[in-house]
Amino acid sequence: MVTPSTTSQLDRIRELILPTLSFLGYELYDLALAGSGASTTLRVRIDRPEGVTLDDCERVSKSVSALLDQADPFPTRYELEVSSPGAERPLRNLEEYRRFIGRRANVRYRLGDSEQVAEGRLTAVSDDMIELQLGEGKHLRTVAIPLLDIVSSRLAVDLSRH
Repeated sequence: MVTPSTTSQLDRIRELILPTLSFLGYELYDLALAGSGASTTLRVRIDRPEGVTLDDCERVSKSVSALLDQADPFPTRYELEVSSPGAERPLRNLEEYRRFIGRRANVRYRLGDSEQVAEGRLTAVSDDMIELQLGEGKHLRTVAIPLLDIVSSRLAVDLSRH
């Protein structure tokens, strides 16, 4: 459960680690606290345009751990987890849609009174709409989805790229 004190604690941690992440060349994708009391886990998800490797996570973990040890923001022991957003990360805003043009995406959207799911290659993004290219060969078609109608979206694993 996220409480006002958890939010303020996360804000303090965010302010503490952002300059170091930026200096190291990473962006903070997400920051979360899980558990409470003696079993608190701080989850730091990092990103960068070329993707995140295990070595990146280890490098950030060492740096963030040293910062947290010095600032001591937790009253009890805590675990630190550093990871990437993952191969099927959520697409949360216009900037992320633009960043991943050319990649496969899975989009759940409203169409009238129902919801539809489309999975295809993200081919275009405007201020109010995205376009997905669906199908292959002769069955290729493009669907335009208004941003306001999107319920959820994420990157999809693209098996053709492997």
